[in-house]
Order: sequence, then structure tokens, then C-alpha cells
Amino acid sequence: MASKLAPTRGNLVKLTKDMAMAQSGHDLLDQKRQVLMMELVRYIDSAKKIQEDVAKIFQDAYDALQKANVSLGIDTVGDISESIPITTDITVRLHSIMGVEIPDIDPLNGEAIPSYSFHGSSGAMDAAYAKFRRVMVLLAQLAEIETSVYRLAVQIRKTHRRVNALEKVVIPRDKAEIRFITDVLEESDREDFTRMKLAQKKVKE
Repeated sequence: MASKLAPTRGNLVKLTKDMAMAQSGHDLLDQKRQVLMMELVRYIDSAKKIQEDVAKIFQDAYDALQKANVSLGIDTVGDISESIPITTDITVRLHSIMGVEIPDIDPLNGEAIPSYSFHGSSGAMDAAYAKFRRVMVLLAQLAEIETSVYRLAVQIRKTHRRVNALEKVVIPRDKAEIRFITDVLEESDREDFTRMKLAQKKVKE
């Protein structure tokens, strides 16, 4: 491969430094990718467990809601549900894993404290409310984990592309440039040496 740089010792020194930096960057990015992959696997395992829990508690919650509908009537259950306040005290914090911002949601209170009157209600309604409260807690945890998985996956993809670019483009290109310039300089040195020997021979003659 013909070098785009002039085959000088200055360019050889610069290329050697550039390749050393590229190799160091490659090694650091590869370590980052491995750490992120381990974190991703850990979060995926957690997500699977919570997804299973959510599926089960959702089914239990809907079964409990059906019983409440039968016990009180759909309209009454609807009226009671409107008296339950919307949860707004959700605190999301961020922590960094190798530069990736990962959310931490403060645990929600899973305790079901009815905000409706016991008059006109029933045990079935209380059970449905308690189970849907549990659903909300698990969904917050699932949202935290799935967001973390998404952000880690995006960063892993970016890091993988950078590692590949260094490994398959930048470093091989620098190596080829260094080899070309080194060959040219060595050939020039041999020619200089030959001319010097010829000059010395003529002087002796």
C-alpha cells in the first residue's frame, strides 16, 4: 500500500505514537465493552425474573378485579377507583457504569392503604386494590431494569463499532504506513551506505 505520508523519520515517529495510542484506546474500549456486557447480562437476568413476577401478579390482580366487579358492580368499582390518588412521588436517581447513565428508582411503598370509604366497599375490592398496588411497584422496577438494559445495549453497540474500527481499519492502516515508511527509509539507508563505500573507494584510489 502506497503511503499518503512522505516517508520521513518525523512521520515514522508520529505514526508510531499514533498507533500506540490507537492500540491503547482499543484495549480500554475492549475492557469497557466486557464490563458493560457483564452488567447487561446481570440486568437481563433480573428483567426475566421481574417479568415473570409481573405476569403472575397481573393475572392475580385481574382475577381479584373480576371478583370485585361481581361483588359490587362495575360502576361502583369504577367510582371507588376514581377516589384512589395517582402516585406521583416517584424519585429517579442516576448512577454511572463506564459512562452510561443508569436509573435507580427509589422503592415505591407497596402497602395498600385504602383512600376510599369502607361503606359501600368490600373485601374483594380491598384485595383488588392491594394486588394492583403490587403491580405498580413491580412495573416501576421493571421500567428501571428495561431502561438500563436499553442504555447498556446502545452503548455496547457503539463501543463495539469503535473497537472494530480501531482493530480492522485504524491499527492495520497505521501498521501498513509504518512498514512502508520503514522500508523506504531502510532502502535509502542502504543506498547511502553504498554511495559512501563507493566514495571511500574512489578516495583510496
